[in-house]
Amino acid sequence: MPRQSETSGARQPAATSPYDVARWCAGNGWPVHPLAAGRKTPAGNCPACREEPHRPAECPCLPAGKWCHGFHAATTDPALLASWWGEHPTFGVGVSCGPAGLLVLDIDAHSAEVPHRDRLLPGIPIHEDVNLAGLASGFDTLALLAALRGRPNPADDTTTLRVRTPSGGLHVWYRTPPEGPRYRSSVGSSPKVALAWQVDVRATGGYIVTPSTRTPAGTYTPLGTERFPALLPDWLAAELHRTGHPMNPPAEPAPVPSPRTATARVTGRRAHRLLEPLLAEVQACAAAAEGTAFTEKLNRAAYTAGGLIASGHLTETQARDLLTTAADTARPHRSRHSLTVIASALSAGAARPLHPKGRP
Repeated sequence: MPRQSETSGARQPAATSPYDVARWCAGNGWPVHPLAAGRKTPAGNCPACREEPHRPAECPCLPAGKWCHGFHAATTDPALLASWWGEHPTFGVGVSCGPAGLLVLDIDAHSAEVPHRDRLLPGIPIHEDVNLAGLASGFDTLALLAALRGRPNPADDTTTLRVRTPSGGLHVWYRTPPEGPRYRSSVGSSPKVALAWQVDVRATGGYIVTPSTRTPAGTYTPLGTERFPALLPDWLAAELHRTGHPMNPPAEPAPVPSPRTATARVTGRRAHRLLEPLLAEVQACAAAAEGTAFTEKLNRAAYTAGGLIASGHLTETQARDLLTTAADTARPHRSRHSLTVIASALSAGAARPLHPKGRP
């Protein structure tokens, strides 16, 4: 997995044009992709990709050097960077976290109703004696988690790259060890898989906005003098395990299957056959703007996909691509809602692996 080199002598560019930033990131081994000018979302797909939804892995645009499908197009190829930002110099820059070996804590400071204390730190009950007066944002819940563990608050970690967001939040960048697990993103997922209330994780399956990126709300601004991510602290790695973020945790050696078990095992092809009618029901909701039980059908499909992922018959990337394609076909203007439903149902379905004949 590509990593930034601590001995390469790379420096943040003095000039901070998006192209300079893209080259700097690529020079650290971080694959980058364009963001729409003045926004924090990926640059739009080409017309063909917008009109005919399909899986990024099957898209001819990526081998052709186009930026379709967001972080799936991320690259360190200097020629592509020169082409993309040469044609659109105002594009912003996003880094694909997984291939870059990065994990970023996304701390929000949004105005929102504070949930019950049992929902502030997933899986950690907070005793009534703990005074929560004044708690209002992700900065507070992360500080609470650090205090409960007797560890320094990552928001104050001057040894790593920290970036203030235009909304007043903070991105705390870390790198993961090459021999360690890969972690999944929790952005847009159920609060049950966030690290804490208003503290999400950006990792595999997601991207992060780079420092110096400008939006109408302001600029992503690095804090302090450190410009490189530090190694992920061990205690945070343990918290990520607690909240279910590792994608490839060490597993017990599997017993050699008997011929009967091997014959009965659901193959990847059968997994798709099991999902296809459920995905078709989701896509059929495009026939009407309401009254089609879209959320219920998408939830059912994602729950089933979660079970197939847990039993090893489908990868998470495959599942998310299939589900988001079906959802976007039916409700193209409700992608945020769809992503929330998908993430929550995948997480729930993962607790009930699907075995032969679709039975848990």
